[in-house]
Amino acid sequence: MSPSACDHCLRALEKAEENAQRLTGKPGQVLPHPELCTVRKDLHQSCPHCQVMYCSTECRVAAAEQYHQVLCPGPSQDDPLHPLNKLQEAWRSVHYPPETASIMLMARMVATVKQAKDKDRWIRLFSQFCNKTANEEEEIVHKLLGDKFKGQLELLRRLFTEALYEEALSQWFTPDGFRSLFALVGTNGQGIGTSSLSQWVHACDALELKPQDREQLDAFIDQLYKDIEAATGEFLNCEGSGLFVLQSCCNHSCVPNAETSFPENNFLLHVTALEDIKPGEEICISYLDCCQRERSRHSRHKILRENYLFVCSCPKCLAEADEPNVTSEEEEDEEEEEGEPEDAELGDEMTDV
Repeated sequence: MSPSACDHCLRALEKAEENAQRLTGKPGQVLPHPELCTVRKDLHQSCPHCQVMYCSTECRVAAAEQYHQVLCPGPSQDDPLHPLNKLQEAWRSVHYPPETASIMLMARMVATVKQAKDKDRWIRLFSQFCNKTANEEEEIVHKLLGDKFKGQLELLRRLFTEALYEEALSQWFTPDGFRSLFALVGTNGQGIGTSSLSQWVHACDALELKPQDREQLDAFIDQLYKDIEAATGEFLNCEGSGLFVLQSCCNHSCVPNAETSFPENNFLLHVTALEDIKPGEEICISYLDCCQRERSRHSRHKILRENYLFVCSCPKCLAEADEPNVTSEEEEDEEEEEGEPEDAELGDEMTDV
């Protein structure tokens, strides 16, 4: 399968129509307004040694200068016994979805230090990301790897050490240090949304169309998302994950005053104010998506507690403190039980349409 994003900046490599064809499993899928896709295949470059793909010469050179010399398997890119390939295969076989951390992001951190002339600078930079207590780390890793996480974590640590050991980072390769690194990436990793299909949809939303044409285009896009969900699961505009020092300092609020985005369609993250922010006022983003923020306080707390290990006390949560401690799903179940059986059955039929 061809790579979908640049190995360095995560800019989309496949056109929106190709993206849609892959996700729907329909090779003949055609998108209207193909001119809205901005992918430039004529600029794409590959590593001459391992054929990893980049969106441009600039990204290929930047990767080589920062970390790729360490991570390049050269002619062994298809050799299952190459240490990096063994590490990646182990990660694919043991990690617990959803993928909120990537072993290769950790590998890139080590490779960056190994290639750097000023190793201490990068080590100080990585140390700025928030750390958790040992119990919290264990809980995070358990969630990432599932019930067998201890055995899986040790397997990953051993393969990680064989592939990448660096004396300057020896603390990352011990059992405790590797668990801390894993938890650091799991806690601070930011999903990077650069899908060409998502970009195409946003461009479609900006078109000035007649009401009837707008209705047809919106219906087409709605059906496209349904086809994707039926074929490969819910569409997630996430091509990878990254670490961003300033963004990781932003706390959560269910009524955020700022939001993160990737408007340049690469790994450059923007934090944009949603309202006027006074001097000294804390900048807060939401760790929940728009739909999750509309759920009950108890539902929001359940998601945040399970994924980020804290209880939210933002203004919205404090205002809803007297609400019943039931999740939105439990509320919906109660409403269905209180309704007539015929109504419930009709509701199920309508949901399936």
